[in-house]
Amino acid sequence: MSRTISYRGTIDIGTEQRISLATIKGQVGYKITKFQVLSTTPGATAAVEYVGKITKVKDPNIGPVVKFTDADLLAVVYYQDNDSSAYPDSKTIIFDNEKFNQDIFVNVTDAGSGSIPANYYIELETMDLSEVETTMLTLKSLRTVTSR
Repeated sequence: MSRTISYRGTIDIGTEQRISLATIKGQVGYKITKFQVLSTTPGATAAVEYVGKITKVKDPNIGPVVKFTDADLLAVVYYQDNDSSAYPDSKTIIFDNEKFNQDIFVNVTDAGSGSIPANYYIELETMDLSEVETTMLTLKSLRTVTSR
């Protein structure tokens, strides 16, 4: 049986936060169902162009560059709010076929030159994993880390 859990927080531009998900036996799996960002000063005169990313490991190149070929990338959101638009624009892409059972990392950068902190909201679907799935996901995670 699955259930939904959520995480929210505020993050400074160009920094990264770890969301602790790992369990002792790793028999809980997760899938991202929602990822949103919002300026801490929505509608203010300062323009923001946020690029938020959720990755499986610490992102060595935190920045607005997004490559779908990056195997560690789980979700991306682009959020734009400027003083000339009454309606902010947001695009979210989630790789929904990705299951994981380890910690994840969230970071937000401003593609412009802004430094206004961002709020983030993440919803995860949880599911029980069999021993085989647990082993497979853990080994996949270890292979990814050691291949660097």
